[in-house]
Amino acid sequence: MSNRSPIRVLIAKPGLDGHDRGAKVMARALRDAGFEVIYTGLFQTPEMIASAALQEDVDVIGLSILSGAHMALFPRIVQALRDRGVDDVLIVAGGTIPEADIPAIKAMGIDAVFGPGTSLASIVAYLREHAPLRGAGA
Repeated sequence: MSNRSPIRVLIAKPGLDGHDRGAKVMARALRDAGFEVIYTGLFQTPEMIASAALQEDVDVIGLSILSGAHMALFPRIVQALRDRGVDDVLIVAGGTIPEADIPAIKAMGIDAVFGPGTSLASIVAYLREHAPLRGAGA
């Protein structure tokens, strides 16, 4: 990992969820850990998120959701990414997501779900370990 450029992470707030404190805390923690972070802001459609991921050439997409609309929005986001040929990224989610929904979310193509109380350090470690290697000969 010595010559690897910083991992690029898109933090996105899909749907009508107006609560962005967790996303901003995550973005700051990732920046502090040496990641390059792009934050989309609030009220992003699946298409906007997928377009931003493509334009920014990110390694990781972090979806922050507290509205309860994850089962409707996540499949649309994954499909919008596939439609744009963005299939080499790690997709993770966080927020208030019921434990019972996690197996279905992972089956959609979301690699990990981080619930309330997950330590920032463990999320940073997960992203470092699982982000796809790209660029330097990878």
